[in-house]
Amino acid sequence: MIPYEEIRVPVTGGELAALRWPAGGTGAPVVVALHGITANALSWGAVARALAGRVTLVAPDLRGRAGSAGLPGPYGVAAHADDAAALAKGVGEGGPVVLAGHSMGAFVATLAAVRHPDRFGELVLVDGGFGFPAPTHLSADELLTAVIGPAMDRLSMTFPDREAYRSFWRAHPAFGGEGWSSEVDAYLQRDLTGTEGAMRSGCLLEAVRTDGVGLFQAEVLAAVRELPSPATLLWARRGLMNEEQGLYDETRLAAAGQPGTTVRAVPVEGVNHYTVLTGDKGARAVADALLRAAVPH
Repeated sequence: MIPYEEIRVPVTGGELAALRWPAGGTGAPVVVALHGITANALSWGAVARALAGRVTLVAPDLRGRAGSAGLPGPYGVAAHADDAAALAKGVGEGGPVVLAGHSMGAFVATLAAVRHPDRFGELVLVDGGFGFPAPTHLSADELLTAVIGPAMDRLSMTFPDREAYRSFWRAHPAFGGEGWSSEVDAYLQRDLTGTEGAMRSGCLLEAVRTDGVGLFQAEVLAAVRELPSPATLLWARRGLMNEEQGLYDETRLAAAGQPGTTVRAVPVEGVNHYTVLTGDKGARAVADALLRAAVPH
């Protein structure tokens, strides 16, 4: 894990916590990177290492998670988009920043770019950003269970200590074998709160529920087709549980309208929904895409 500093930036209702990995020299580009629905800023640790100080990387704990758990609602994709714009203003050193997002963070990124086009340059979307209308026969909770059921279950669980939480995650199919690292461990431990005997995830259930339902709002689904800047989508071949079918494939992207957008879709082989960000291979692919986005064309 390479060194980072913790910063706080004023947003509506208080201060947003963020981690900042500074560039090795002055005048380097700035990247703002947004995590997934039950993740936190340290999910970008492997990407920060792969970037090797060539940009300044700033990753917030989104409202309702980790260091930003104390920020009040309202939650939702639009609230996170506005927080991302406030963060970009605070760290952007006077110019547009590259905006990246993983999973739900990719949807936040697209909406932020549409709502605040002066704040952001090119986008890098990581296994997210293209969605589909919600099935009309499902309630909000049924919809969430269908989309992120195992993650929702974890938010209601307690663990006796940090080692038990570590063991829980090490048994997850997505992190088996080479998927585990000290960076993954640090990222997951940042999520944990409470005292020994009753430790739990620091993600607020209300925030996760609001955000999850919000992913199906028309404004959010439309944002990726209204981007003011070019974007790259890196999509994982494998899924959330390391299954062969990932969130996307060529057919699903075609159905979502990707070929008619300004988004270039690039598959990343040999990774799943998590390791496309946290594993060495995925992190290198994301870092390369960020560096290309940061260089003026």
